[in-house]
Amino acid sequence: MAEEKGISTLGWFVAGVSIGAVIGILFAPKSGRETREDLITGAREGSEFLRTKAHDAAEKFGDVVDRSKTQVADLYDRSKDQWDDLVEKSRDYVSDKASRVTAAMDAGRQAYYSSTRGESEPKV
Repeated sequence: MAEEKGISTLGWFVAGVSIGAVIGILFAPKSGRETREDLITGAREGSEFLRTKAHDAAEKFGDVVDRSKTQVADLYDRSKDQWDDLVEKSRDYVSDKASRVTAAMDAGRQAYYSSTRGESEPKV
């Protein structure tokens, strides 16, 4: 929205300078030399105005780029932290389930030896 306003302001400025120059030439009570000097002065002021506006726009664009880089970096860091947490929780879950399965297999093996031989599992 601010960029559109800047472009609109620039357009109106250029139109105003042009219309003012034409009206000034048509109704100028000055000599040709004075009129030319006024036109040159107006053109210099207009170019300085345009240079200032271009510099301001470049600074604003730079600020937007810097803010975007910061936001992307923050988002990446948050995503990476969340991913690392998810991976750690998944590892813990798998480890817990593997321990339970191992314990259940050991208990089943012990129960099998106890029921078939009436003794505990031989030590290896």
